[in-house]
Amino acid sequence: MSRLDEYEESRKNNYNFLIENKIEPYPYVFNRTHISKDIKEKYSTLEPDKYTTETANFAGRLLLIRNIGKIIFLDLYDAHGKMQIVAKEEVLPPLDFSILQHMDVGDIIGVTGEIFKTKRGELSIEAKNIVFLSKGFLPLPDKFHGLADPELRYRKRYLDLMINQEVKDVFYARAQILSIIREIFAKKGFIEVETPLLQPLYGGANARPFVTESFVWKRKLYLSISPELYLKRLLVGGFDKIFTICKNFRNEGVDKSHNPEFTMLEAYETYKDYNSAMDLIEEIYETIALRLFNSTKVNYQGTELDFKRPWKKVTMKGALLEFAKVDVDKLSDDEIVKILKEHKVVMEEYKRGLAISELFEALCEEHLGGPIHIIDHPKETTPLCKLHRIDKSLIERDEPYINGMELANIYSELNDPLIQEQLMNEQQDQGRGKGENHPVDTDFIESLKYGMPPAYGIGFGVDRLVMLFTNSPNIRDVILFPMLREEDGTDKEKKKE
Repeated sequence: MSRLDEYEESRKNNYNFLIENKIEPYPYVFNRTHISKDIKEKYSTLEPDKYTTETANFAGRLLLIRNIGKIIFLDLYDAHGKMQIVAKEEVLPPLDFSILQHMDVGDIIGVTGEIFKTKRGELSIEAKNIVFLSKGFLPLPDKFHGLADPELRYRKRYLDLMINQEVKDVFYARAQILSIIREIFAKKGFIEVETPLLQPLYGGANARPFVTESFVWKRKLYLSISPELYLKRLLVGGFDKIFTICKNFRNEGVDKSHNPEFTMLEAYETYKDYNSAMDLIEEIYETIALRLFNSTKVNYQGTELDFKRPWKKVTMKGALLEFAKVDVDKLSDDEIVKILKEHKVVMEEYKRGLAISELFEALCEEHLGGPIHIIDHPKETTPLCKLHRIDKSLIERDEPYINGMELANIYSELNDPLIQEQLMNEQQDQGRGKGENHPVDTDFIESLKYGMPPAYGIGFGVDRLVMLFTNSPNIRDVILFPMLREEDGTDKEKKKE
């Protein structure tokens, strides 16, 4: 018999003990009155070896048992942390104490008892009654060593959360961050809207889509790569301040800052331009830092980041000059191609503006400690942005960076339907080799012909923002169920680390 089979057999015997003694292993309810966090906050100053006279009904998962004969210590974990339970033979009913002999690590139990602090100073509950709430049959990973395989942590996230409170805390922080963001937008008069995830055409970003099919309509549909074109239709319809927090799907590789399914926030405000959007992204980051840490300074992977406003602004060409000592305005096309080849950057079709953008990514991104705005990109990089009001070879686009990672995409939105149609037609074949070329959305162009007010648009990855504020090195650390390779390793795509 294997060790796992022995574990299961032992736990089944314990289960049978409960049944034989008419103890329900899976009751319907438990009247929980206390959680660990509230107990610790309320009685943090309680003196050692003192009782409170307050009775608690507490429930949690059993992760540690220390049996010293007539006293048994249990470590129960609820959603917020540990609570020690002290079970004494002289206090508990005989059946309850015998139940303890048939408990296993991983069982979920409920305890009723008085809150006190031990002589060693640990807040605890002295059990007066114990009930089973859920019997576990499989052994848990070692509480102190966790899951040995990092990928198994993501694949079996429920085990990761069960034994690692710090992992759970990341997702509590994520929820808090989303609440702060929604609060900021609500105070500014924005309304939250929804856009379709299944779309007949894809657009709004440079990405390869996931393709599916409608059984009823016998047609291809695409999972959203961006909500942008739908949100702009809402501006045409008369909304003036809107945002959405949604899932996007991009059929691309996986690395420390990319997951094929991710959470995006996009917001649009009429009668303002990309300068106002830059102020907004700075306010969001600064506010979150102050609310979480009471400081604009945040430690991320050993580096101190300061989100205090205002942030530095540099044009894309200026960044090439500052960080790579490359003055693209003095370079011929042949000279630019030569530098790209030196850095092993391959382009399907040479366009000067796209080449400048590729140079920036290859030579500058890793040097952007930030936070810093990289503004005024070449017009070839997107067809959805207003031309620069001074230099028509550029667009009014901004990408803020920090720690070498792009945080957001910001435009003064293009609202001239004739220029929009021209640019979409000119750029629809860009990225064909990568599967990123976009069909022209004629319905979107038609909507612009009814008139869309001037506006800014801002989009940012929520997951990357959470990474920075939870000191998480990998995007998979902040997504509860990230995309993973097949368990048998048959996935042919090379995984980047």
